[in-house]
Amino acid sequence: HADGYVDTPMECFACHETAYNQSVNPSHEALALSTDCASCHTTEPNWQPATFPIHNDFYVLNGAHAAIANDCMLCHNGDYIATDNTCYACHTDDYNQTTDPPHQSAQFPTDCQTCHTEISWEPSTFNHDALYFPIYSGEHQGEWNTCTDCHTNPTNYAIFSCTDCHEHNQIDMDDEHQGINGYVYESNACLECHPNGDSDKLIRWHNSKKNIR
Repeated sequence: HADGYVDTPMECFACHETAYNQSVNPSHEALALSTDCASCHTTEPNWQPATFPIHNDFYVLNGAHAAIANDCMLCHNGDYIATDNTCYACHTDDYNQTTDPPHQSAQFPTDCQTCHTEISWEPSTFNHDALYFPIYSGEHQGEWNTCTDCHTNPTNYAIFSCTDCHEHNQIDMDDEHQGINGYVYESNACLECHPNGDSDKLIRWHNSKKNIR
């Protein structure tokens, strides 16, 4: 009532405009937050506790995130400015400590949504065909049962074996690859020449080159 008792505004912002403009965590002015203070704050001291009903305008809280929507500290840890909004930023420990399969050693993508949903970590999807090698289509479809059929080191999925397959004994492979420059009976060499898993197509191509010569 500094200017008298007549026409004193009743809106919070009229008295608290300076507090609004000087707020830094987060900056209300920079984010263009509502000037209706009561939409987030009560009349409790120090503006706390506060809610943020328009959180979805900045980051949508779905699934498991919706269940923790009232636990601001869990994600923000008191810092509402520099909070990273990527999945990996919050779930780095989950990524690094995962062992089945080991995401870190296998160099899985750090975009969690590539395989997971916001509801839960499981069930998950993994587009092995598009990201690495076609095992759900082409010649390898139905030719394996578990990941360890090819990934022989369960602690490092970057290690794989092509030559342990029932079709790949060295005598037959050496015979089929006669005259093919750079052929080595070794898994990384297999992948280098057969990135799409289509062995027959590549062998026919090599044989046609030999016939031409």
